[in-house]
Amino acid sequence: MKVGYIGLGIMGAPCVRNLLKAGHQVTVWARRRESAQPLLDAGASWADSPAALAAKVEVVVSNVSDTADVEQVLLGEQGVVHGATAGLVCVDMSTISPLGAREIAGKLAAQGIDFLDCPVSGGEVGAVNGTLTIMVGGKAEALEKVRPTLEAMGKTITHIGDSGAGQVAKACNQIAVGVGIAAVAEVMKLAKACGVNPAPVREALLGGFAASRVLDVHGQRMIDDNYAPGFKAKLHLKDMGIVLDTAQSLGIKLPEAERVAGLIGELVQEGEGELDSSAIARLIWADNR
Repeated sequence: MKVGYIGLGIMGAPCVRNLLKAGHQVTVWARRRESAQPLLDAGASWADSPAALAAKVEVVVSNVSDTADVEQVLLGEQGVVHGATAGLVCVDMSTISPLGAREIAGKLAAQGIDFLDCPVSGGEVGAVNGTLTIMVGGKAEALEKVRPTLEAMGKTITHIGDSGAGQVAKACNQIAVGVGIAAVAEVMKLAKACGVNPAPVREALLGGFAASRVLDVHGQRMIDDNYAPGFKAKLHLKDMGIVLDTAQSLGIKLPEAERVAGLIGELVQEGEGELDSSAIARLIWADNR
């Protein structure tokens, strides 16, 4: 397929490489052309704006920071909507507000453009390996049209429901990951307080009912005290803000999500927002929270 890709950061760049490996014709755009150069060298083409990119492709994938950024690249002055023809499918792999996703879908639909909110889980490793979990909101027909594109980037592709449903699933994912990180940090804290090496404790738990990807990946990070980002704390904080804002709009309480959001917020305030969010373990170990 002819694919356009917007946003070439820690997740976007490896996704483009996987699209190229799968044989797709890929055109890219980013705010800084220099960030695209390695991908251009690998076979991608350049467009001077999101609108120019949209005119060349069948599907546009965006992977940017937040709701406002998605609105800008899709609906802004030089946005995709101004270069698109009817039948284009926009696939947004960012993590944004479910309500924002629905509003964007409605505005694009008025121009004959389908929109799929497709947030992902799996972090940088999943993006590099092409094994992302992709949660899809939007029309099932649009999903089937772009499935080959998504299959080049992800291993598990699940249609959750109508527009915004993918973002709801991602919000749920971020709760599970954040609370899971806090739980693993407490496991390590208890083991060390008892004078027991947490490494074999982790190995034992991985063989039983407590096994999880969080225990596997982030548990090892904690043992190694290595928090090079797979998912930056500042981005996890943004996502937890979406979680809590959504909960507030629905009139529900999520106490564990609130606690984890507070810990990640504290980490960011301490100037450590570039670390992986699992670095909240350091805060949990520091005192008797």
